[in-house]
Amino acid sequence: MPFAALLLSVLLSSGTGTAESPLMPAQSSPSKTFAPKFDQKRMRDFVAHLSAFPTRNTNTPELIEAAKWVAERFKEIPGLEVELMAYTIQEGRRIPKTKEVVQVVATLKGQSNRTYLMGGHLDSYNLQGDPMTAKAPGANDDLSGVVATLEVARNLAAAKPAEGYKNTLVFVAFTGEEQGLFGATALAKRYKTGTASLEGVFNNDTIGSSSASDGRTDRKRVRLYSEDTDHPKSRELARFIEWTTRKKVAGISIWPMFRRDRFGRGGDHTPFHREGFAAVRFIETLEDFTRQHTDRDLIEAMDFGYLANVAKLNALALHTVANSDEAPTELKYDLKQSYDTTITWKSKPGVKYVVYYRATSSPVWEGALPAGETGKFTAKNLNKDDYTFAVGAEGGVPVPVEPGV
Repeated sequence: MPFAALLLSVLLSSGTGTAESPLMPAQSSPSKTFAPKFDQKRMRDFVAHLSAFPTRNTNTPELIEAAKWVAERFKEIPGLEVELMAYTIQEGRRIPKTKEVVQVVATLKGQSNRTYLMGGHLDSYNLQGDPMTAKAPGANDDLSGVVATLEVARNLAAAKPAEGYKNTLVFVAFTGEEQGLFGATALAKRYKTGTASLEGVFNNDTIGSSSASDGRTDRKRVRLYSEDTDHPKSRELARFIEWTTRKKVAGISIWPMFRRDRFGRGGDHTPFHREGFAAVRFIETLEDFTRQHTDRDLIEAMDFGYLANVAKLNALALHTVANSDEAPTELKYDLKQSYDTTITWKSKPGVKYVVYYRATSSPVWEGALPAGETGKFTAKNLNKDDYTFAVGAEGGVPVPVEPGV
């Protein structure tokens, strides 16, 4: 029977949750009261202004001017603390000389230092001429990601509860991406040595076009890249984003890509993953390779309806995790042979938990069972031989349960 046709039956007992049969519950979904709205004209005006700069090469004065202008746009949003973060790029490939540059970091403080970050890169690059002077509008790559970040920040700031979100949200216009991910690297290192607990990074790079150079179009999907080299956090973040936004935005869905990035290429999420953080990349399904890193990366080739939908997916997922509690720890299977699966974990008082499951052959979550305020749960007729499980705080990224044998 297709899982979409199945129903949920959940029984809760004192201290222990029990789910009867492998049934599909209602999704752990974004709040029904949160309905983000994206003004496509405002988004277009933002891209038009910045893509009119001759270049936004990180080495140029135009980049500093652009960053200051973007910082002012973030400052217009009530509740955001905006920083022009300075860092140093060293002479080398694509960098004529060592110099100090800046990027924009806007923070919406929450009740805790658990932090989720969204960003796109502000700098542009033209590989077909003198990189310091050649026209580099960089409309789609990556003003699409920057304007999506700005407008998601606007929506989440407006929806902030009076007491604030449980977690802190950070919105970034990265620089130094085209020279070697230098801005992201500097920020990742700052989080590595700082006191904030960075829980997840949503990198949005080249998300504003639905057409390829060969005439094909795809407005119905956006790719979401994640890797699991060294640790599984990025892959689990991607799985949760796909799950929590599934069927939530009409006309578009997430297409999970289980690798670091496109073949032989990279993005600003990678330095964060390498520092041990969960980090993923959103990117349109059909790139137009003839426009990237040329003077043809123009606003006329963008699809702002598609861009608004990708931004909405980001907003819904961020709003969900913004209100989540800390993830459980010390997850264990009961190893006895059984047609059921019992899981235990270290819980915290007042926190509700959710148990997720998928067939071992499935790349995405197939169901989620509300466990309630407990540290033990039994999923009836879901055999750990056949299914993979994870447990998360309600609205939070789940933690996989390792076999332990």
